[in-house]
Amino acid sequence: MGLVISNLSMSLDGFIEDANGRVDRVFEWYSAGPVEMKSANPDVSFRLSADDAAFFTQTVASIGALIAGRKLFDVAHGWNGVHPAGVPVFVVTHRVPTPQEFPHPDAPFTFVTDGVESAIAQAKMTAGDKDVSIASPSIAQQALNAGLLDVITIDLAPVLLGSGTPYFAKLASAPVRLDEPEVRRGSRVTHLRYRVLR
Repeated sequence: MGLVISNLSMSLDGFIEDANGRVDRVFEWYSAGPVEMKSANPDVSFRLSADDAAFFTQTVASIGALIAGRKLFDVAHGWNGVHPAGVPVFVVTHRVPTPQEFPHPDAPFTFVTDGVESAIAQAKMTAGDKDVSIASPSIAQQALNAGLLDVITIDLAPVLLGSGTPYFAKLASAPVRLDEPEVRRGSRVTHLRYRVLR
């Protein structure tokens, strides 16, 4: 069975988006290099450094399922039914979108209305030996509070946003101890990976 990993780009002062909901500053590394990387979604591609391209390829290959919150799903317009990672997506939500809101009946998306623990259990079954990636700060916080998060990864952008949405804000039992970091330098980014100690 794979690991449950949270993965977000973050500013040096701890925000995954600015006060206006913009992510261009923390996602600058996705366009900071000469290597064009296509994704599973034909509408989404990246221009990465060679090192970041290798890191990105390795990361995507390890993911078997992804968990997103409803806010991210709505902002991304459901990725038009194809997430860039090309894996099944589990969306934690209070309300399943109507066919008019999400007109992609064959898309590998599951809308989970009974909470984060259920979403993680379903995603792990689907992912098999691969990892489950959480791409939402609120879902990552809930998973950590429930003792279900194995690894925290941060794509640390060299920018101070001053305010916005924090990666971790509502921790039920802080402090949370993490293992020594794995550090990988990129272009306009430093990739950090921490095991959660229990």
